[in-house]
Amino acid sequence: MGQKVNPISNRLGIIRGWDSNWYGGKSYGDTLLEDSKIRNYLNARLAKASVSRIVIERTLKLITITVCTSRPGIIIGKAGSEVDKLKEELKKITDKEVQINIFEIKRPELDAVIVANNIARQLEGKIAYRRAVKMAIASTMRMGAEGIKVQVSGRLNGAEMARSEMYKEGRTPLHTFRADIDYALAEALTKVGLIGIKVWICRGEVYGKKDLSPSFTVSKDFSRRGGEGSMGRGDRGDRGGKPFKRRRERDKEKANR
Repeated sequence: MGQKVNPISNRLGIIRGWDSNWYGGKSYGDTLLEDSKIRNYLNARLAKASVSRIVIERTLKLITITVCTSRPGIIIGKAGSEVDKLKEELKKITDKEVQINIFEIKRPELDAVIVANNIARQLEGKIAYRRAVKMAIASTMRMGAEGIKVQVSGRLNGAEMARSEMYKEGRTPLHTFRADIDYALAEALTKVGLIGIKVWICRGEVYGKKDLSPSFTVSKDFSRRGGEGSMGRGDRGDRGGKPFKRRRERDKEKANR
């Protein structure tokens, strides 16, 4: 099962929270469609900002949108001018008041979405796929990941027949639900057609009970002032990546109890 299912959806309610946090009631379908429009718009509008995740929280009169990015300066703009523009544009889509929080990802090499998009952009720039994949794997492992797996599919090197190639390093235990595994899918549009890139990154294991409530609410609202978002315990780049020595010592202490 773990090999077939999306690793993120497989861990919802265990070590990972939801990207949409609201109660829809009878208007659930319309609200879900509105969330999809917001995400599609922001991903297109902020294509160069390395956006990893968009979390949407709703109340009766307010929509709080948290954008997780490794390049917050592009979204914020000078003195928060770009955020003000975004709020006005989103207000036209939703007909509600919108608050935008910017959450900075300190270690983008451990984020599967950013890694996959980075590989896709390199393939579109005519860089050899093996080189792009190996460079991504090396930088991810150097930042403390326990393992990474990358699958590239399509007409690789312009071959007439499409094929898939898999590159692995370290461990990515998909059946272990306490393993903090991030997953992403990206597409590269090349002259010979689309090339799909799938990335799995294991950032360690989560022991004990985890708080699944959105921790992005501690981020600052940049509509009036610039700056960087504070790092919460739910940051994607902050989970896992602990030194192996500390983890082994902790496991030994549990075994001796």
